[in-house]
Amino acid sequence: MNTLEILEIIKKTESPLKRQLLMAALITKLLEEKGKGAPIVIGGCALSYYSREVYFTADIDLAYADREALDVVLRNIGFKKQGRYWINEELKMAVEIPASLLIGEDSPIEVVELGANLKCNIIGIEDLIIDRMNACKYWKSEIDCEMSELLIKRYNEEIDWQYLEKKAALPENNILSEIFALRRKAGQ
Repeated sequence: MNTLEILEIIKKTESPLKRQLLMAALITKLLEEKGKGAPIVIGGCALSYYSREVYFTADIDLAYADREALDVVLRNIGFKKQGRYWINEELKMAVEIPASLLIGEDSPIEVVELGANLKCNIIGIEDLIIDRMNACKYWKSEIDCEMSELLIKRYNEEIDWQYLEKKAALPENNILSEIFALRRKAGQ
């Protein structure tokens, strides 16, 4: 499937999350065709995916180190840089690249297959929980507290607890006691 066909599918897709994941998959495909690695969907879009759209965000947050290659791909598919966002007016989509990479080579990644050889990588549930718990604790974000609890309840059987606890205990996070409290609350 070529780029124009994928863009047409995105235009016709009603689900906002599916549109975002298809766009991330198109960006991934175009980068890989240039011999580059795949970006990782992070932030609110990843939260929307794991929460099954209980949470929704209007933009796609990506972690990617080669900004120059990503900029070229985004320009080639109709995005224009506006402040910190890349905007595609026709598709009413926005992309932000707030991180250049995920910390730690052992960070789990979820690969989402979208058919027709389209796939995108999403931050692992463990790192997403760490991110949301940090926002809960340090930014006093009530929605992130609620989302952390929802994710732990929903995915408690699938979470790599050893990885999560190790990462939560790191000085830059210091949220291990909060993770334990949510785990107890979830019945673990």
